[in-house]
Amino acid sequence: MTENVEMDSARLRYEFKKMLERLQSKQGSGTELISLYIPPDKQIYDVTAQLRDEFGQCANIKSKQTRTNVQSAISSILSRLKYFKTPPENGMAIFCGTVNTVGDRTDLACEIVHPPEPLNLYMYRCSSSFELEPLLDMLEEKAVYGLLVIDRREAYWGFLRGNRIEPVGGATSMVPGKQRKGGQSSARFQRLRLIAINEFYKKVGDRSSEAFLAENEFFERFKGLLIGGPSPTKEEFEEGGYLHHEVQKRVLGLFDVAYTNESGLSELVDNAQDALKGMEVIQEKQVMDRFLKELVKDDGVAAYGEESVRRNLEMGAVDTLILSESLRQTRLKIACGNCGYSKEETIRNEPGKTAKDLDLGICPKCSSPLFIEEETDIIDELTGLADQSATNVEIISDEFEEGSMLFSAFGGIAAILRYRTGY
Repeated sequence: MTENVEMDSARLRYEFKKMLERLQSKQGSGTELISLYIPPDKQIYDVTAQLRDEFGQCANIKSKQTRTNVQSAISSILSRLKYFKTPPENGMAIFCGTVNTVGDRTDLACEIVHPPEPLNLYMYRCSSSFELEPLLDMLEEKAVYGLLVIDRREAYWGFLRGNRIEPVGGATSMVPGKQRKGGQSSARFQRLRLIAINEFYKKVGDRSSEAFLAENEFFERFKGLLIGGPSPTKEEFEEGGYLHHEVQKRVLGLFDVAYTNESGLSELVDNAQDALKGMEVIQEKQVMDRFLKELVKDDGVAAYGEESVRRNLEMGAVDTLILSESLRQTRLKIACGNCGYSKEETIRNEPGKTAKDLDLGICPKCSSPLFIEEETDIIDELTGLADQSATNVEIISDEFEEGSMLFSAFGGIAAILRYRTGY
């Protein structure tokens, strides 16, 4: 049951993100695109009253084309609002306007979006692009962890935000090495060295705490701090009270890491898996680690690439289907209406373009025009094949190293098999 919930969540996030990318790609001429945000507690009749008022105000727009396009968009929104007595549970956002398509052509586009979280604002805005910031904010992870790696030479800090490790800043120290120069007494040298260490710890504590406390809203999502480094440095730093007291009380644990530069943040996340258990990034890392281990074995049960994975899915040989969240491809079934010829191919989704814009050419058998008989998002299509053989499906973000490798090195499509098939 839990796996199904996680899968549904990942699919919904993928669909929501893809929809926002599609809206981001749409552009209008002048201020003709309307973005309307309606929170769940807003009365629909208040919204329609404002829209009718805005329709009347359009008479003041000098450009006849802009005036006509804005009035058309308002009329389209009003016609859709007739079907709502009250806003949906989380409210809704409506994006409507005349958008540029291929060449000099335009089209009236209107889309109603049901957000995954309640909207907390009412907004009516006309612009040359849709206002998407409130919805994009919903893609931000609500749980954020602080990361800090430190030894006596250097330190680096940042955040773990969902799947993404976000480096913020670092510092280097002026702490002298353990070998003193000639002429210095051992006691004086040791005293100066301890002063330098203390000053360095204080600088790191102040600067990292400032980053963690930078925004009140952000700090409300701050679930804890992980500290990494060699012993005894990380223990000295944590016990010395160098962090702001609000940050200090959220320390989740100390972990051994070899590096204390930017790459040490990733090592810290890997070594703190028990403390972070349940977080998306850890679960996704474990799936990718399992795939990569199988891939390098002589008798490993791993496959990658669309053709290989598709064949294994059709055979029912896939245990876990691994798909990149960054996949933007469509599976097309192209046919001839005259002789019955057909073929299937996968195309990459270009921002602002649809399959209708493709030049399909002519039938190789009878030279009649080809047409698109069916089109399906590649993730929907492969997931449908996976469902037929009770295959687990993982949608992986590319905001960490292994996830990025899935998309760049393996085309965003991979699988862990139940048994070797030769494909």
